[in-house]
Amino acid sequence: MANIFPLSEGVFTVGYDKQFLPFNLSEDELTERSTGSLLVEVQPFLVVTEKDLIVFDTGLGFKNNDDVMQIHENIRNCGYEPGQITKVLLSHLHKDHAGGLVYMDEGGIVKTTFENADYYLYRAEAEFALKTGYPSYHTAEIEPLLSSTQVQWLDGEEGMIDGYIKFMHSGGHCPEHIVYLVDDGTDKIFFGGDEAPQLKQLKMKYIAKYDYDGKKAMHLREGYAAQGLKEGWQFLFYHDVKTPIARL
Repeated sequence: MANIFPLSEGVFTVGYDKQFLPFNLSEDELTERSTGSLLVEVQPFLVVTEKDLIVFDTGLGFKNNDDVMQIHENIRNCGYEPGQITKVLLSHLHKDHAGGLVYMDEGGIVKTTFENADYYLYRAEAEFALKTGYPSYHTAEIEPLLSSTQVQWLDGEEGMIDGYIKFMHSGGHCPEHIVYLVDDGTDKIFFGGDEAPQLKQLKMKYIAKYDYDGKKAMHLREGYAAQGLKEGWQFLFYHDVKTPIARL
């Protein structure tokens, strides 16, 4: 049986400039932010199976007031050490999902955030990220990982990782986005990144302006919801302020 731990980095607003600004739910007013701003959680996940400690996406890469990476602190608060992470599964490389790929230590040396983990990365997404660049992709935070021996490249429209984690090329939110389904024989856990980012998006039919292919993303969500309901998936919602984990 798998254990799931949300690793919240907080609530933010993001506007057309794609800047993530912290938002205090009890004090701030969304109407005071720039027109078109969205309210989102930024929330990687730790999933512990019999085989692995898996991190899904790596957040913004922020540090706390003690200069400790927030994702490291969050993992320790769950009772584990960052060095125990065995797999990092990346849906795509937008900065709010990949800002924590690497970090700079006290000596100014850039290191991978999870030193003992394999990083699973869709090859076409890495190529697209380097070609596209800012503001959606921060290449300076991506390139150090690409030269690391820790990268495990994923290719093709779908495939398996260690016989129990399926990846599928989806391409709705951005052209080379992928999603994951973990099936350990007991639980089925689905991580859709930005193609199933919030519970309400699986219950409502609409086209989101921020998706690369809004119609495709909408139809993908419909398919995920239908299959997930039928098979009892647990959904991990990266941007849901209230409901990080749910079954339909």
